[in-house]
Amino acid sequence: MNTITDLYQSLCKQFTLFFSDISLLFVRLLAAKVFLASGLSKWNGFFDFNEEKYDLFLYEFFCPEPIREGALLLCDANTMDYTEGSFTVSLIETLAVLAGVVEVLLPVMLILGFFSRIGALGLVGMTLFIQLAVFPEWDHWWNPAVWWFVALMVIVSNGPGKLSLDHLLGLDRKTN
Repeated sequence: MNTITDLYQSLCKQFTLFFSDISLLFVRLLAAKVFLASGLSKWNGFFDFNEEKYDLFLYEFFCPEPIREGALLLCDANTMDYTEGSFTVSLIETLAVLAGVVEVLLPVMLILGFFSRIGALGLVGMTLFIQLAVFPEWDHWWNPAVWWFVALMVIVSNGPGKLSLDHLLGLDRKTN
C-alpha cells in the first residue's frame, strides 16, 4: 500500500515540476489574448483611438436598448440618449480611451510576465466591472467572464512561473 502511495506522490511531483511553469505561461497567454484583442480593436494605430468605439461605450454598454436589468444606465431612460457635451458623455469617452490603453498594457505585461500579478489583478477588476455594471446576467458570468476570472486568479495566486521576466529579474519570490 505504501509503495503505491509513494509512487503516486513521486509522479505528482514530476507532473508539477514539468507542467507547472508551462501551464502558467499558457494561462497568461490565454488571458492576455482575450483582452489584447479587445484593446487593439479600439485603436486605428499608435495613439489613434477609433472614435467609433465611443458609440460602443455610450450606447451598447451604458445605454443599451433594450435596457439590461441591473446594468449601469448612464443615459436618460426616457429618451435613451445623452445631453450633448455633458460631463457624462466626456466621462464615458474618457473611460473608452482608458479601457483601450489598459486592455493593451495589462495583457502585454502578462505576455512578458512582467509585474504579472498586478497586470492580472487589474484585468480581474475590469472583468468584475464588465460583469457587474455592463452585462450583469448569469449567462455572461458563466460564459465568458468566469473563464477570464479563473485564469487571472491563477496568475494572481500562483505568479507567472519561471518562464517570465518576473522570474528572470527576481521580482516574484514564489517563482524564484
